Amino acid sequence: MLAAGELAAGFARLGVRPGTVLHVQASLRSLGPVAGGADTVVAALLDALGPAGTLVAYTATPENSATSRIHKQATAGLTPEEVEAYLSRMPGYDPATTPCSPTMGALSEAVRTLPGALRSAHPQTSWTAVGPLARTITRHHPLTSHLGPDSPLGRLYELDARVLTIGVPMAHFTAFHLADLRMADVPLREYRCRDAEGWLTFKAPDLDDLHFADLGTHVLARATGVTTARIGSADCRLIPVREAVDLAEQHLRRTRA
Repeated sequence: MLAAGELAAGFARLGVRPGTVLHVQASLRSLGPVAGGADTVVAALLDALGPAGTLVAYTATPENSATSRIHKQATAGLTPEEVEAYLSRMPGYDPATTPCSPTMGALSEAVRTLPGALRSAHPQTSWTAVGPLARTITRHHPLTSHLGPDSPLGRLYELDARVLTIGVPMAHFTAFHLADLRMADVPLREYRCRDAEGWLTFKAPDLDDLHFADLGTHVLARATGVTTARIGSADCRLIPVREAVDLAEQHLRRTRA
């Protein structure tokens, strides 16, 4: 059974340093048994980061969107009347109270509920941060930049943040969206999301992650700043956002030329 001190030592061994801006993507199940579950992992991360560090989690709510893949799966097979009834029951997104999607994992929800945590306003792709740079990361998140340079993910790139993956494959490395959105041929699509004021319809880049596994293989073969460690039963990586995104962009430009 892993305890907070053992986890904090493992994160430090991996390279998590006090003062780091750290985005965590975690499969807690991969760690094995942890005394106290997600809350203990978060406490260990905060211990490793120290008071000058900032902890960041992706706390998206695709369930609040009528155009998301999750919504389409949930309403598949329903009649038009049933779909309308389903939409009428959907609560509007409230940054302070709306839980993050279960698909984000228990750790993201544990970060969201930390005292002093701040969350961005996007009703579909919000981010939460706690620490000295939390407001810098979360205060600006326009509808048209889900995961682009004007989003909290863009701030992580600017701040030279690190991504800690705990048992999460590179196929789910969220920062690769930044490389995608630097391409000139990114198509736009219509999105429909619900916030506390009602329904919002807007156009933004079409997001896709089906090629992220290939990008991950390319980046890991060339990156010089990635460190790895086994923590509990999980394979963990500490990855510089800038290096990973820049390498992914180079690969995309070569393969699409």
